[in-house]
Amino acid sequence: MADILIIDGDSTFTMQLVKDLLCHDLPAAHCDSLTRAMALLHTGDFKAVLLGDDLPDGDSLAYLSIIREIPSFPEIIVISNSRNPDLAEQAIQNGAWNYITKPPNMQRLLVLIHRVINYHKDKRSGCFPISLRREGIIGNSRPLLSCLDNVAHAAATEGNVLIIGETGTGKELFARAIHKNSAREKKPFVVVDCAALPDTLAENLLFGHARGAYTSADSHSIGLIKQADGGTLFLDEVGELPITMQKVFLRVLEGRSFRPVGGINEVSSDFRLLAATNRNLEDMVAKEEFRRDLFYRLLGTRIQLPALRAIMEDINELTCNFIRRHCNHFKMESKGFSPDFLDALMTYNWPGNIRELSNTIERALSRAVNESILYPRHLPKEIRSQVARHALEKHALAEARQKHHPVDTTDFPDLKSYRILQTAEVEGRYLKNLMEITKGEIKQSCQISGLSRARLYALLKQHHITRG
Repeated sequence: MADILIIDGDSTFTMQLVKDLLCHDLPAAHCDSLTRAMALLHTGDFKAVLLGDDLPDGDSLAYLSIIREIPSFPEIIVISNSRNPDLAEQAIQNGAWNYITKPPNMQRLLVLIHRVINYHKDKRSGCFPISLRREGIIGNSRPLLSCLDNVAHAAATEGNVLIIGETGTGKELFARAIHKNSAREKKPFVVVDCAALPDTLAENLLFGHARGAYTSADSHSIGLIKQADGGTLFLDEVGELPITMQKVFLRVLEGRSFRPVGGINEVSSDFRLLAATNRNLEDMVAKEEFRRDLFYRLLGTRIQLPALRAIMEDINELTCNFIRRHCNHFKMESKGFSPDFLDALMTYNWPGNIRELSNTIERALSRAVNESILYPRHLPKEIRSQVARHALEKHALAEARQKHHPVDTTDFPDLKSYRILQTAEVEGRYLKNLMEITKGEIKQSCQISGLSRARLYALLKQHHITRG
């Protein structure tokens, strides 16, 4: 079977490209529509997609993220008629491997294709650590797997790592995973909670103190930085580090040495630095709330963790895991959950992310007591009320869409926005027809569409489509 799929509406260009690739022992399948492409991608095992334009059923760039979520996880090289730098930037931001223009330089294209195929094979063969210890990280969505790839790369190096994510996304879990998969795994993992560092005791906690440094200092004390010697120092919520401490920390990071409070001699500490924040440090630097030099010192490898609302397909697995964990903790029999319980979890927006989901499951279990199945009524009222509100808003939105409104030229969209809107509507119509054909039966819908149950739920929510 071919490793390459060409998607382009220009049949002359496509056929010539197929011939050129075949001359270099690279057989390729091809199609001239996004609808046909999605069918081929779900049934094939393509490693590289050459995504063109002039397609009759949508904007190809709008489909980038959808194609990258296909189970075979193909990499995408965009080949476009447009030389617009904004489109090139958009393509890379949405996950394209590269963006080239027509007619492509064949030598360059061959190099890119070979790199993509080799990269894809390396990931499957284990050149990236397939035995990565997750340290409690749950889920298999594409964004999460991408973060785990970054963990594997970071664990193999000694460079600084900055982990960015909203509150509750598991930043410390990822930091521990980097440490446990690194050469320093048997050495200490020391956490510094920057948000809880008191101004008056910060230096003492970090650097320790010499005997006699102050009245009650009757013995030598080792600070957190020295405790991390040989291991990993994790600065949690580094954006909260007091401005007075940022200059002090910068010196420590540059020289890996410091002087304990009241001490005379410099003390060294060989630590690997990991940091995490839920704040936008670039904005803080611009507002002079965070030192620019410290920011660039922290910024080695950057790992951006997804919010739970961006990985809704992982909710089923996370829920099962939290139920097992909390049931073991409470020493109760494990419980199941009803489909509408999962529906409610999939509908809620989860501002507190995975931590909020875990706490919600714990509260539901405490309410269920001896019942063997969790139902929506076991969920907190604030979640149930938001789910009910969302259902009514979806209904009102659906009714509003059915009404015809005359076109107002002042609100007429630009071509780019219109393409994205039309692509979304095509996908929405497909899902709506799918629900009508299967009468809302999720199992049959998954079989027909090739989507996982969790992914189907996420798309239905995204397009405000009910199962009825």
